[in-house]
Amino acid sequence: MKRVLILGGTSEATALAAKVSTWPDVEVITSLAGRTQHPSVPVGGTLRIGGFGGEKGLSQYLLDNRIDVLIDATHPFAVQISFHAAAAAVDCKIPHLMLVRPAWKRLPPDQWIEVDSIEAGAAILPTCGRRVFLTVGRQQLAPFAGLKDIWFLMRLIDPPAFDALVPPGKILYARGPFSLDNERKLLLEHQIDTIVTKNSGGSATYAKILAARELGLKVVMVKRPPAPPAETVADVESAQNWLLEKLQF
Repeated sequence: MKRVLILGGTSEATALAAKVSTWPDVEVITSLAGRTQHPSVPVGGTLRIGGFGGEKGLSQYLLDNRIDVLIDATHPFAVQISFHAAAAAVDCKIPHLMLVRPAWKRLPPDQWIEVDSIEAGAAILPTCGRRVFLTVGRQQLAPFAGLKDIWFLMRLIDPPAFDALVPPGKILYARGPFSLDNERKLLLEHQIDTIVTKNSGGSATYAKILAARELGLKVVMVKRPPAPPAETVADVESAQNWLLEKLQF
């Protein structure tokens, strides 16, 4: 029996776990960080929730649980766990793959203002927006909380912590995927002039980028952080093929 650990939290991780868990003589363990209260869980394999205690903790988990292959299919902005995974795989001498969805590409009609961090996005926002659609997640609201002259529509999956610093405006709870009609209606209804988002890639939330392009709105786009050096694929099928080779089926 071969054991595969998938570091999850994305739709790609869920899809990969569902497919690989049907393979004979393969046990799949999907690990979620536990930051989302009601995560989308894979339909196959075993689910684990919680951190590992850093790079050394992850290495110990890989050894204790006799993991044969490690696949990092976390969010493109979950940079800390990705670096820990790369180092732990080297330490334990096991194959390691990153499954990373492609970033969104700027097209000529887009009015993107690309920044290197959430903090940089907050700093530049007073120069370009007054009614802002903020879609960076509940854990990264604080840098915008001091911008009192801007009204924010904040779309979150889970509520912010009770003591979190929250910008002035309205919170909307929703989980993607979102349609173009939905996003267009939302932007027009709330008179949004600027969107702030991370370049997460994928199709689930891309409709807001399409709507901004259509309506001529500005988008403050937070660029992806550097990723660790690792073998990387961009889709589930490629990850399956890589895994088949490593497991020598």
